[in-house]
Amino acid sequence: MLIGAHALVFTGSFEQAGLTTAIEKTKQAGFDLIEIPLMDPANFDRMLAARLLRDNDLAVSASLGLSEATDLTSGDPAVVAAGERMLEECIDIVQAMGGTRLCGVIYSAMKKYMEPVTASGRASSAAALGRLASRAEDAGVHLSLEVVNRYETNVMNTGRQALGFLDEIGHSNVSVHLDTYHMNIEESDLYTPVLDVDTRLGYVHIGESHRGYLGSGTVDFGSFFRGLARVSYDGPVVFESFSSAVVNQDLSRMLGIWRNLWDDSDDLAAHANRFIRDQLRAVESISLH
Repeated sequence: MLIGAHALVFTGSFEQAGLTTAIEKTKQAGFDLIEIPLMDPANFDRMLAARLLRDNDLAVSASLGLSEATDLTSGDPAVVAAGERMLEECIDIVQAMGGTRLCGVIYSAMKKYMEPVTASGRASSAAALGRLASRAEDAGVHLSLEVVNRYETNVMNTGRQALGFLDEIGHSNVSVHLDTYHMNIEESDLYTPVLDVDTRLGYVHIGESHRGYLGSGTVDFGSFFRGLARVSYDGPVVFESFSSAVVNQDLSRMLGIWRNLWDDSDDLAAHANRFIRDQLRAVESISLH
């Protein structure tokens, strides 16, 4: 199991200086993996990232959320084609960096929709993801679809809904990505959904209810980690937190990051690394009782 941190814990920009800072500080905080958001894949220096990752002996995954211009559920075929092309580029970037995972809201725009998803929009997304999954498999990259709350997509908001969508995609190279922040909003508890998803769980985000320090909000992490142990989950477990102290203006507007929940990335990250590993160790000890 790889324990990771989202790069936005350390930087809001991903030119050479920002990328260097994020990778070096992720390693210094004790993580095994960094998740890099591909907000501007056309201008992302994949070769620089690959070199920095090798220099710091750090694994990598990548994530993104689609926009209205790349929404796979759009009724406009040109928009769907643009989304598919961008995700193909992202798959190529992950492969070039030496990673094996692309995750996030890669099935619809990440926004508040004002209507339910249409049957045709859902089918369009599923078909595109089936094609992308085959391309990704050839590149040695696995796709995980992040289940987010009702204010960020209209396609799926719970683990059970995600399973239904995976069935529509019909490709083994696509899995569910659960996030405790979103689960805390949408799920009845944080244990049952993990058991429901079971072997189709491919990626995990650990985030607090207010996206600040772990353990200082309302997320029932104990139940969630017991669920991971129960299904023998062995994939990436990645800490995600946002604050106005580390600013990416586009993402801050999209996610509503209006206040400063922390201002010391190093302390936040070190605390999260210990917290996650302690939770994992605690559930391991259950078998000894």
